[in-house]
Amino acid sequence: MSTASLISSKRPASVWSNRTFSKMFSAYAFSSFGEWFDAFAIEILVAYRWHADPFMIAFIPVMMALPGILLGSFAGVIADRWKKVNLMMLADAAETVLTVLLLFVPNMYWLLPLLVLRSAMGIFRVPAHQALTRQVVREDQLLKATSYNGLVNQFSKIAGPLLGAVALTVVSPQMCILVNAFTRLLSCILLFTLRHIDQNAAAEKPGEANGPGSGEEHKQSFIQLWRQGWAVLLQRRILFNSFIVNMTVMLVIMMIDFQFPTLFREIAPHNESLLGWTISATGVGAVMTILLLNRLGKVRYGLGIGGGVALIGAAFGCMGLLGPNSPEVWSIVLGLVIGIGNGLTIVTYNYVLQKETPEGMTGRIFGIQNTSASTIMIAAPLMGGALIHGLGVGKVFLILGAAILILGAVCLAFQSKLWPSKQVTTVPQELREVSG
Repeated sequence: MSTASLISSKRPASVWSNRTFSKMFSAYAFSSFGEWFDAFAIEILVAYRWHADPFMIAFIPVMMALPGILLGSFAGVIADRWKKVNLMMLADAAETVLTVLLLFVPNMYWLLPLLVLRSAMGIFRVPAHQALTRQVVREDQLLKATSYNGLVNQFSKIAGPLLGAVALTVVSPQMCILVNAFTRLLSCILLFTLRHIDQNAAAEKPGEANGPGSGEEHKQSFIQLWRQGWAVLLQRRILFNSFIVNMTVMLVIMMIDFQFPTLFREIAPHNESLLGWTISATGVGAVMTILLLNRLGKVRYGLGIGGGVALIGAAFGCMGLLGPNSPEVWSIVLGLVIGIGNGLTIVTYNYVLQKETPEGMTGRIFGIQNTSASTIMIAAPLMGGALIHGLGVGKVFLILGAAILILGAVCLAFQSKLWPSKQVTTVPQELREVSG
């Protein structure tokens, strides 16, 4: 019996019986909650307390994207060759320290460099987490594992900003940032208990192991491994089309995503918490959608990506029509629609990357994805900030929302050509019963 068959026979029937995945999931849950709690606090600190200019606010995603451009592909190769648990654990430990340092920043000029350093640590976690998920769960459990990871992120999007909005009525944004430091520490401790697992030998097929000393692939140079990742992405039609659509959508979304505080400063100038309620609503919409996908046990690539993009665009455009006299409930309703679109798009796209990528190359593909996304984040927020200066925040949301809506409609109309095969993936009935 081969090593892969032996390992597969030992794997549990339920994804939750897999102790490695369960601990990874718990660590991811802690870090996701802290990240959203932290992000909301920083947005309030910058927009409402420091009254930063929209152009300066645009520098936050730009500076956070720089490490992804410089290190994204390198991190993907490292994730495929080194022990992934150790990479994730070290990233959490470094982010804990850097988050504590954020408590003492007095202005944007101190905030931005620390965010750059913290972002650099996170660059190594994403491909390592995705690659390890691919390795420690069976292929027929992959959609469930992916959807559960997406689910906890969206739950965090609900709880983080919602609790942050409540907490800010009695404590400072700095105290909310401290919560993120604590959750990162908990995540690091959980991953520390997994430090002895030999995942590199566990899930690879013979000849595809990734760890040091694992054969011919280990002898290849970084450039060769990097080229292999790009070759797979360019040659596999479903992967390439999904990647192009996602990057196009991200280019438009990133122009306005970090300008929500600017928009809400006009919509609700005397209600700081409305932004938190709206962000939480996006989490509710995403959770509802992910639960439905998990229940159905299948996802159609074109419908998931195209439909999700169209919903996001429609909601963004409608938000551009809101004003100070608009009922606040509309902000929350539109946040819910954005969440439904996010749930469809995020789960489907991440599942496409994991499902359609050859085993042993997941880290590199996600590394390429992170590098490309980071490159977009350099230009897009600055372009968005410049547009808002010239046209006004409401008009920019309306125009760019319409552009995303049109792209989603095109994806839906031509889905049979963009995703010509393997459009539906079904999870076995016994696995669907686990979630029921």
